[in-house]
Amino acid sequence: MAEQVKKIESVDDLTPYQKSALLVIVLGEDYSSKVLSHLPKQEIEAISKEIAFMKTVDPVIMRAVIDEFYKMLKAKEYISAGGLEYAKDVLIKTLGPEEARKIIDKLVKIMESSYGFEYLENIDPKQLVKFIQNEHPQTIAIILSHLDQSTASEVMSLLPKELQADVALRVASLENVSPAIIKHVSEILESKMENVSGSNVELGGIRKVSEIINRMGRVESKALIDAIAENNPDLASQIRDMMFVFDDIIKLNDSDMQELLKHVDKKDLIMAMKGASDELKDKFFGNMSSRAADTLKEELEFLGAVKVKDVEKAQKIIVDVVRKLDEEGVISIGGGGEEVLA
Repeated sequence: MAEQVKKIESVDDLTPYQKSALLVIVLGEDYSSKVLSHLPKQEIEAISKEIAFMKTVDPVIMRAVIDEFYKMLKAKEYISAGGLEYAKDVLIKTLGPEEARKIIDKLVKIMESSYGFEYLENIDPKQLVKFIQNEHPQTIAIILSHLDQSTASEVMSLLPKELQADVALRVASLENVSPAIIKHVSEILESKMENVSGSNVELGGIRKVSEIINRMGRVESKALIDAIAENNPDLASQIRDMMFVFDDIIKLNDSDMQELLKHVDKKDLIMAMKGASDELKDKFFGNMSSRAADTLKEELEFLGAVKVKDVEKAQKIIVDVVRKLDEEGVISIGGGGEEVLA
């Protein structure tokens, strides 16, 4: 990759991930970690892979990437302030016709990739199901991926049972969908509904489908995951992992926390808490006797530095205990009341 970057004569020869990698390098570790934390996992991996190969970078290319990034930010500000034509006029005056056209074309292309489904924001799930239940499962998956999580969850639960697992699998596999396909699906739906407008929302992936299932009822969500597991055990496992993580333990009520503490190994708890937030630690301490809490605090202090993988392993063990207790009805991940996965 380093050799390739040196030979590139224009910033236009770089891929989007290569440009992103260069920007991350320029930002430095503190700022870049904050930026990357807002990106999907697959994008973080792709950018990280490019960074790994960029042992040396041509300063000219670096400056060109930074310059393009700055110009596109300004162009977006101009569009927000006065629309596309206003942005074109300002950019032509400051950059010249050719450069202005390049920046606007790139920005419009990015914006177009996320148009399509804003009119679904306040849609009645029952009404929407009537429109889409006879569509191809892939079409339904794209539509579901553009809904907010609670609406998507309700729509999923209202779909025919024999269709749910197929749609969930397709939502999970959605990553890079052509803007043309998104536009086509949106136009099909528009023709069937009275109130329409344009939109942009994030597409699918495993996290998206896990968030949808997370908000379904306990019985429905378990049945759906079991159905997915029959066709794709690995995917079902990944969905379960994303539906409840160690940090989510803070959502348990006090009685469930106390029950959990009866079933976890002390060594696992100490190791897991090494990577816990202060708020979560206080949650654990608050559900122990004063003597037990003080003893645990002392052991945490004496533990010293530990490997991240050991902390993650211990946290996974405790999460597995939480899931087991929830399945047995001993505790409720939903925290009581309506039975939903938090």
